[in-house]
Amino acid sequence: MANSTGPQMAFYGSQDMTYGYPEGVSIVDFVRPEIKPYVHQHWYNYPPVNPMWHYLLGVIYLCLGFISIIGNGMVIYLFAKCQALRTPANILVVNLALSDLIMLTTNVPFFTYNCFNGGVWMFSATYCEIYGCLGAITGVTSTWLLCMISFDRYNIICNGFNGPKLTNGKAIILAFISWAISVGFGIAPLFGWGKYILEGILTSCSYDYLTQDFNTRSYNIIIFVFDYFLPAAIIIFSYVFIVKAIFAHEAAMRAQAKKMNVTPSAPAKPNLSVQRSVSLDSPCQRFSVVHLLTPYALISLQVCWAT
Repeated sequence: MANSTGPQMAFYGSQDMTYGYPEGVSIVDFVRPEIKPYVHQHWYNYPPVNPMWHYLLGVIYLCLGFISIIGNGMVIYLFAKCQALRTPANILVVNLALSDLIMLTTNVPFFTYNCFNGGVWMFSATYCEIYGCLGAITGVTSTWLLCMISFDRYNIICNGFNGPKLTNGKAIILAFISWAISVGFGIAPLFGWGKYILEGILTSCSYDYLTQDFNTRSYNIIIFVFDYFLPAAIIIFSYVFIVKAIFAHEAAMRAQAKKMNVTPSAPAKPNLSVQRSVSLDSPCQRFSVVHLLTPYALISLQVCWAT
């Protein structure tokens, strides 16, 4: 039977409660003292979130992480196993799978562990920086690789045989550029330009976008341009023209059929529909990535320059 008397009940019973926490408790109160230097003063103003959110996030990340590790691991295995799959385009794809797999193994397990253990950072301050750095490197690498893949699709669909051909050497260079950009900006906070700190509900570590000094602001504006704006612009440019080319091709086919007084057979119509769906599937996937990155990027930039 629960104890309904005594000083504890008197203390909690006399106060307003939020998710079981007394009024005035901050989310930072649950952070260990040695980690508090990695918490910006901004987060001291917020109460703890509903514990159910932590468990829900933990379950979601556990399920998605398990599925994604198997999927990306399979991509890497098949690329290494099958000679026929080692095409220039697939060099970019396997690098994307490798980048995602590194993030899944160095970020997701620790995030999930935190979610099931109170929702605050449970590891060392040093690993907070490592966690943020690895998350930044792999996240930016994946973004740039998606950008490279998008431009390759644009080149093939819109330019055809007239465009420059992607070779193994060019694909390796593009993959190297993607990794180099991300590593360069990812390790910069470890050497004093920018910083990695706890963010949000203090379950994970990421860029410091709250400190309003020249060091932090200059770093954030640069990574906004090179880690978000440029790749997002190239992805959007590529797939806008890809979609236009797809519909233009269909219109030309219909016009040619009409000119020749030919009606597509019944079996051909579903095939054309499937081909269009497959062709449009990739642009939708890339646009969804840009759509997911945009709120975080814009809010980070806004907060960094807010007064």
